Amino acid sequence: MSNPGLRIGVLALQGAVREHVHALQRLKVEAREIRTPQHLEGVGGVILPGGESTTLWKLMERIGLHEALRDFVAEGKPILGTCAGMILMARKVDESDQPLLGLMDMVVRRNAFGRQVESFEQDLEIAQFNGTRFRAVFIRAPYIVDAGPEVEVMAEVEGKGVLARQGNLIAAAFHPELTDDLRLHRMLVEMAEGGDV
Repeated sequence: MSNPGLRIGVLALQGAVREHVHALQRLKVEAREIRTPQHLEGVGGVILPGGESTTLWKLMERIGLHEALRDFVAEGKPILGTCAGMILMARKVDESDQPLLGLMDMVVRRNAFGRQVESFEQDLEIAQFNGTRFRAVFIRAPYIVDAGPEVEVMAEVEGKGVLARQGNLIAAAFHPELTDDLRLHRMLVEMAEGGDV
């Protein structure tokens, strides 16, 4: 895959930024670190990485990136959110009034599988990947408590949604950037290219 005109942004305020940049580079896609609303100009898609969701929100709000990202999505451009990124994309955090981007019609629970010492890896069955399993790394991961009718839950762990899609938006409770499997990053790139994924 190589599209010299395509640029994908990675929110670079906190979290696993470098690993996502490397994944995009392996797909031969130019990566841009996003630190201001102006950095979104000319970007075809965005990755919201893991980190600490309340800290990420405060940093985004301080510089106006939260509204810039909402405008970005309103233009039909895709976003992949991982771990904390998934939380930020939700409309609500279970039992919390934490402010969010509210991009996807779902309620999520933070640290739903336990603390960092209880991190784990699991092979996921994802129908869109033709029955081949996806090795997922869960670190203080959220899960989906409730999903609206337009949200497609693509994978579950113990009956809890951990990967979902709503239109051009993908939210993963795990860290795909910590494995060699590039299929979720490739899905974002194909959406940004305008392909029917």
